[in-house]
Amino acid sequence: MELTPSILLSAYCQGCFPMAEADGTIYWYDPDPRTIIPLDRFHISRSLKRRLRKGDFAVRYDTVFAQVMARCAERAPGREETWISAEFIEAYTRLHELGFAHSVETWMDDELVGGVYGVSIAGLFAGESMFSRKTDASKIALVHLVARLNERGYRLFDVQFTTAHLQRFGAVEIPRVEYQRRLADALTSDAVSCAPW
Repeated sequence: MELTPSILLSAYCQGCFPMAEADGTIYWYDPDPRTIIPLDRFHISRSLKRRLRKGDFAVRYDTVFAQVMARCAERAPGREETWISAEFIEAYTRLHELGFAHSVETWMDDELVGGVYGVSIAGLFAGESMFSRKTDASKIALVHLVARLNERGYRLFDVQFTTAHLQRFGAVEIPRVEYQRRLADALTSDAVSCAPW
C-alpha cells in the first residue's frame, strides 16, 4: 500500500500509524495501551532547565524536515535497525509540504545536532521520532515542541510507545478507549496546526 497523504491522514485520524520492517514491509499499529505526554504536565528536570538557560543551541522550525527524518533513520548504538525507510521519508515530506507534518531542530554553530518530527492534524500532534548528536539536543527540541503545542492550543501529544526517556518528561500510558476519546476531542480542536511554524 502506497503511503499517500490521504491514507496517512485517515490512519492518524483513526488512531493508527505505520512502521516499516527491515525488509520494507509496512505494518499498521494501534497499541493498547497508548503513550501520551499530557501537555499540562510536561516535566523538565532542573539540569535541563539549566541547559536551556545556557542558550548554546539555536532552535528552528521546519527548515530541514527531510534531513531531520533522515537523521532519525540513521543507525546508532542500541538502534541497529530503523523503521524509517526512504519511502517513509518521501511520504512524510509530502505531508510536511501540505502543512501536516513539522520538525523542531536544534543547531549548534550552524550544524544540525538534534531534532524531532511528527504529524499534526487539528489539535493532535503525533510525535514520530527524534535524534541527538550532542548531549541534550533532542531534549531541547522536545521542550520547544511542547511549548509550541501549548501556544497553539493543541490537545493531544501522542508519543505512541513508552520509553524511559519519555517517562522523564511525564509520558503516561492510557487505554486505547481513552486514547480514542482524547483523539476525537483533539480532532474537533481549532488549534493552529497547519499554519507555518
